[in-house]
Amino acid sequence: MALKYAVVGATGNVGREILQILSERGTNAKDVSAIASSNSVGAEVSYGEEDVLKIHDLASYDFEGIDIVLSSPGAKVSAEFVPRATAAGAVVIDNTSQFRMDPDVPLVVPEVNPEAIGEFRNRNIIANPNCSTIQLVVALKPLHDLAHIKRVVVSTYQSVSGAGKSGMDELFNQTKGIYMNEPESKFQENFTKQIAFNTIPQIDVFMEDGYTKEEWKMMVETKKILDPSIKLSATCVRVPVFIGHAEAVNIEFDEPITADEAREALMLAEGVVVVDHRADEGYVSQIECAGEDPVYVSRIRDDITVENGLSMWVVADNLRKGAALNTVQIAELLVSEYF
Repeated sequence: MALKYAVVGATGNVGREILQILSERGTNAKDVSAIASSNSVGAEVSYGEEDVLKIHDLASYDFEGIDIVLSSPGAKVSAEFVPRATAAGAVVIDNTSQFRMDPDVPLVVPEVNPEAIGEFRNRNIIANPNCSTIQLVVALKPLHDLAHIKRVVVSTYQSVSGAGKSGMDELFNQTKGIYMNEPESKFQENFTKQIAFNTIPQIDVFMEDGYTKEEWKMMVETKKILDPSIKLSATCVRVPVFIGHAEAVNIEFDEPITADEAREALMLAEGVVVVDHRADEGYVSQIECAGEDPVYVSRIRDDITVENGLSMWVVADNLRKGAALNTVQIAELLVSEYF
């Protein structure tokens, strides 16, 4: 069935990646509209190897006749336009934080909780999780099925592309500026401290309990997607990497599980690639996962400090599986089951 798609936020990092993935995967789209703010009207974006799409103005766009909207414009913008799109009959798959914790909106990772997608009928909205949550729950799901996870402690190492194109520009300009003896403050706009040659243990704003909002997102989204009984503590760190998020994950289980059992379960899991050789270069780093679709798991080992514990290293391209790819996969699942 050929459907009409609209991509909102088409000029951003994620929007461009959505268009690229739509063209790569041959999704049943007979017509794709690229939509952004009035500032981008008249601009063009690539769709596949040969096609070019002209940008439509979100403020005046008529969603009548559109089947599926793939949305990544920012939470405030989504809050304003999504009701207009759903009222016109479209199903919106939203990549912002606006609807993730709405009890009437499913929060979906197709490899983890595909059954939740049917709840889209409540409001014609499906939420795409936070980038750091997606890769985490894809790796946790097969282990939770095997031995039931009790507690997770995760430290993230998140690339600057998670803050958008302006975050990538800031890292590039600061790095170049340091070699040119220019003050880093000249190029500091997105991040609270210098990001070039530095790490920043803050992503999003601080909350009253000392966690940041990014860390809170990982906690509550993991519970909603995977299991509300899982206890999770996160420390989210911005690192001077352009693309790819990494996570050091420590897991405590209710039941016995060995590293070998975990490795075997992960090797069989959908969307996961295990690269775990206990030797130099026997693991995947962020630079190697950029442009790739899977969630890569390495460094799987027993935690010798706790009974029924494991540690592992998880990396993924935050623009693809962490955002655009998951959005398109949700659309594919939606079409296969409900269109």
